[in-house]
Amino acid sequence: MRTHTLEEVQDKLIGKIGTPARDRFEYELQKDLIGQTIKQTHQKRGLAQEKLGKLIGVQKAQTSRIENNTSNVTIETLMRVSNTFQAKVMLQIELPIIKISVGQ
Repeated sequence: MRTHTLEEVQDKLIGKIGTPARDRFEYELQKDLIGQTIKQTHQKRGLAQEKLGKLIGVQKAQTSRIENNTSNVTIETLMRVSNTFQAKVMLQIELPIIKISVGQ
């Protein structure tokens, strides 16, 4: 029986790095991770979705959509969430000719 590396399995099931299918998967995964982190953090701090929504200036329904990856969150909203949680946000954009890093 042949064993396979994680990379081989990912390439076969999701697509190779750089392919549209893999890029979509990675994008959705990042959104899921952000939403789950927000959800876990507000729950650990005893904040209901409604209270978190008021603190960041959105409705409870929008907070739920962010947590459940059914809505694209704006950078502005993400920054308000990070300020509410007193979290550090780092954004890095790498283009072929320039690298931009923004931190809070």
